[in-house]
Amino acid sequence: MLNDTSTNKLLSAKKRLKQAEAAKKLAEQNAAKKISELSNRESTDEASLFRAAVKDVKPFTAPPKDEYKLKPKPIPLQFIRDEQQALVDSLSDHYIPAHEIETGEELLYLRDGHSPDILSKLRRGHWVIQAKIDLHGLISDEARAYVSSFISDCKKRGIRCVRIVHGKGLGSRNREPVLKNKLRGWLMQKDEVIAYAEAKQQDGGSGAVIVLLKA
Repeated sequence: MLNDTSTNKLLSAKKRLKQAEAAKKLAEQNAAKKISELSNRESTDEASLFRAAVKDVKPFTAPPKDEYKLKPKPIPLQFIRDEQQALVDSLSDHYIPAHEIETGEELLYLRDGHSPDILSKLRRGHWVIQAKIDLHGLISDEARAYVSSFISDCKKRGIRCVRIVHGKGLGSRNREPVLKNKLRGWLMQKDEVIAYAEAKQQDGGSGAVIVLLKA
């Protein structure tokens, strides 16, 4: 058992330890307070320096937003109309082809200088049809303009294989395929056209033609 002297010494040591911990905590609090005061003082000083540096600067007044708007370029409507008309006028209804494959009533054509295999592939459906138009209900001039514009648009879009429905002429005055015969000449006059062949039965048969365009 501890005697009174030893007990007093132990209590005294504990008391000193508590006093030391309290002093340490107070010192840490004082240090943190000083750091905070210094930081605030530095921020205040920086703000004062900034205000002093820009005191003579005049604010920038931005012009109205409308002044930044670019005026759209005028659309050359007349030029577009002239271009379209030139395309139409370039197709003649009285074109006599120098090279034509005799196949009776079937529409069939291969531009000179190309392999006959192209026609075989075209007739078998080797190329996927990417675009199509229907000329039903159009008079000759309307159909010619439509075909010319369609071929030109396909060229710009990189389309290679198309279908043109011209009809069988059953509703015409003499029940003759007028557009079918004219379409043959129009397509031969287009440099973009490599070949064409009568469509398969499921694609229109003798009332439509499959056209292969240059890449």
